[in-house]
Amino acid sequence: MRIVAISIVSTTLGLPSLGLLAGCQATNVWVREALLGQAKRDQLVSSVEAAREEQTEAKETFSSALDELLAISAGAESTRELESQYSKVERAFSASEAKAKAVRKRIDSVESIADRLFGEWTDELGEYTNEDFRRKAEVQLASTKEKYEGLIASMRRAASKMDPVLAAFKDQTLFLKHNLNAQAIASLATDLEEIRVDVSELIAEMEAAIAEADTFIASVAGG
Repeated sequence: MRIVAISIVSTTLGLPSLGLLAGCQATNVWVREALLGQAKRDQLVSSVEAAREEQTEAKETFSSALDELLAISAGAESTRELESQYSKVERAFSASEAKAKAVRKRIDSVESIADRLFGEWTDELGEYTNEDFRRKAEVQLASTKEKYEGLIASMRRAASKMDPVLAAFKDQTLFLKHNLNAQAIASLATDLEEIRVDVSELIAEMEAAIAEADTFIASVAGG
């Protein structure tokens, strides 16, 4: 069994357990390549796929959080209903915060694997004895890096759009915590419109990043 094999190799080589390696991205890349046979190129594709899925989920999470704020802004017939709606707003904000962290973690993983892949690829250019092969590899590397740079810039741009939305969500949640009454809720209308615009911009940037990921995956996996 593969897990048993990894355990045996780890013990033989005096390596730490896989549990201890989990927090070190560089070691994880080495483990997946040396012990699991997953090349850095394949790891990068898998990492981009995971980041794409995380952003897709983030779109839904932020959109749901906005829906909860809009729902409570519509008012309620009783204090109990307001409290119930507030609980949903609070949970939605917590979910948005958690999802934002997950998105950034996935993007960091993509960058870490890409750095190692491109570093190795660059080093290998000097190992060619066939000049034609070397030139082709150089062109392929430059093309892949260009596509990657567009991808990571798009992902980072989308991630940066989460900050103002999270800040606004937090302000709304904190204010509502001690002001669950019709007058206070009505005063949030202007801020809610700004949040709606920010969420729309965030979703648009995330969709652009997801499209970039699809393009990158198709080009690298197919290349």
